[in-house]
Amino acid sequence: MTTTITTQITGDIVNNIAVISALNVDDLAIGQHQFWFKVATNALNQDQLLPVWVFKGQRAGKKVMITAGIHGDELNGILTAQQLARQLKDTEVCGCITIIPAINLSGIIHHHRDFHSADQDLSSINLNRYFPGNSTGNAAERYLAQLWQQLLLPNADIAVDLHTQTTGTCYPLYVFADFRVESALAMARLMTPDAILNDPGDLGVLETVWNAHGVSAITVEVGSGKITQPELIDRAVTGVMKIITNQQQLATMTIEACAIEANTVTSIRADIGGLTLAHVEMLASVNEGDVIATQYDLFGNEIKCYTAPSAGIVLSHNTDALREAGALVVRLIHN
Repeated sequence: MTTTITTQITGDIVNNIAVISALNVDDLAIGQHQFWFKVATNALNQDQLLPVWVFKGQRAGKKVMITAGIHGDELNGILTAQQLARQLKDTEVCGCITIIPAINLSGIIHHHRDFHSADQDLSSINLNRYFPGNSTGNAAERYLAQLWQQLLLPNADIAVDLHTQTTGTCYPLYVFADFRVESALAMARLMTPDAILNDPGDLGVLETVWNAHGVSAITVEVGSGKITQPELIDRAVTGVMKIITNQQQLATMTIEACAIEANTVTSIRADIGGLTLAHVEMLASVNEGDVIATQYDLFGNEIKCYTAPSAGIVLSHNTDALREAGALVVRLIHN
């Protein structure tokens, strides 16, 4: 489902790049384009500008939307989007690929996953729970509404949203996909990830909203927050390029299943605060009752031992020892 708008060029030029307030890639000439997208103004009435790449091919094809940086501490996703853009500059594409590598400007500046507002009544907020936004809501909701209505929705047939685990925890190359959407499952498998979770979707998540609007979408987790991992970035770039190359056949392709495809995960969270050492490695198998982490107080005395509640495969664990009650210690996926 798409909505019809026209590209709106504001007339402003920043760093020799034109500023737009709306985009319809159908308006653009064949070739490569860079824009700043005016998504909002801040409390000082200064424009907030998002970088946008558009690669429009000679041959007909789908509109592919690639986003990153919805969470400001998830830099591997941003680096993946940027590397994709560099690679596409030397690639003949079909259809049109739009890349928005850095969505949450305030979160990136604050080294934090959340959107930050100057509004004293609005604490920091997880943008990926409020799509498609609200044009009459708070600052975060208005930010998302402009992004959704004037940039994202008009320019996508399929979509890939790039993330990582949050700061202090780690993931492998891991994909969320709604298995009911055949083309989304095909996209997930083309990524050749370490694991895929069948994800029926949560309210306000971009992937969920895309699928609800008829745009097949996946969420790709590229490792750990605030830790640069070139190998995982390279793998993610290769996977997204496979999606771009096979965009026309997604609904009919037969692709070998990933080594780990699951319907459920189990998150083991800290019961109390303390310095916590995980005793597991990524993608290792554990059995019910296996010790997976030990927690210590400030004297170094052991205060808690965590065991696996069931058999599973380690999908995530803490890399930051400081764990408050409720913080993630280990996450298991059940193949």
